Amino acid sequence: MAEFVSKLAAPGPYGINPYQPGKPVEELEREYGIQNSIKLASNENPLGPSPLALRALRKAAKKIDSYPDSGGYYLKQKLSDYNKVSPDQLLLGNGSNEVLEIIARAFLIPGTSAIMSEYCFTVYPIVTQSAGAEIITVAAQQWGHDLDAMAAAVQDNTRVLFIANPNNPTGTWVDQSALIDFLEQLPDHLVVVLDEAYIEYNQGTGFADGLKLLDRFPRLIVLRTFSKIYGLAGIRVGYGVADPQIIELLNRVREPFNVNSLALVAAEAALDDSEHLQRSLALNQRGMVQLSRGVEQLGLGMIPSKGNFLAVDIGRAAMPVYQAMLQRGVIVRPVGNYQMPNHLRITVGRQADNRRCLTALAEALDETRG
Repeated sequence: MAEFVSKLAAPGPYGINPYQPGKPVEELEREYGIQNSIKLASNENPLGPSPLALRALRKAAKKIDSYPDSGGYYLKQKLSDYNKVSPDQLLLGNGSNEVLEIIARAFLIPGTSAIMSEYCFTVYPIVTQSAGAEIITVAAQQWGHDLDAMAAAVQDNTRVLFIANPNNPTGTWVDQSALIDFLEQLPDHLVVVLDEAYIEYNQGTGFADGLKLLDRFPRLIVLRTFSKIYGLAGIRVGYGVADPQIIELLNRVREPFNVNSLALVAAEAALDDSEHLQRSLALNQRGMVQLSRGVEQLGLGMIPSKGNFLAVDIGRAAMPVYQAMLQRGVIVRPVGNYQMPNHLRITVGRQADNRRCLTALAEALDETRG
């Protein structure tokens, strides 16, 4: 960075390591001169979006000359009915990532702190550091959240505590009773952000549901997204659910028209397509079994996951294996930026893609074995 920029920049943003997205298929094929690549790197739905969402997008495209409804009235009404919450408990965002940014702007300033777990989603430290607040990282327990240690880490200046359930990139999870016990320990001077981006992959499993805890814990903010099981990652729409007073505060710092008109109608339509949701869930369940068995047959370890991905332990530096898989047209996700240099995160795909990924993984392991 040029010296004059470093002198002008605020200390928080200047020290941030930018977010590293998964490599796009187009970039891989351009770099390596190959075709028919597959991407199992960004936890996208291999079935794509709901047909109902696509139909709504085509219809809404005729009106993109107009600004969207800044309040997202109709999507909020649909979410209100779907989640059994009040519309004034809802905040819409340009993906749940933007909701994280809004929370940071509302609650964090220099001199405050935010708590997160080791191996947490990388956006948590980014938004915290952007706000100039202190990052308190708590060591993980078996790759997941050590809730007792996180509670003990709370300081007088702590204003935000982040939990992802399931966690990305590890796939670990917190059950309902443990979450309730944890929330009951916390003081009143902070909010808890419960990021449930992958919760739809756990229907009927007795998994912790933050929405059922909002009445009991008014300082809880639950985040959800349409980017994962709903297959709408490309148009960016997520939401937060919290006490109306918290939502009112967050709306004060939310940018107007932050969710575009296409995203609003596509998300609304996606909520109506229960068949697509169930197909996506079933595909993920079958694919998780397929990938897990394949990884075991290769003699590799893995972290048990409740998401739509699997963190695979290569047993040595994973980057050479990742690069060898790229040469075979298979994109997975190295997670060295999460301080997991020996792991690759593999998104669950369609059966044929999972099979191809496992074959590429086996070949890459042989090629890179020293």
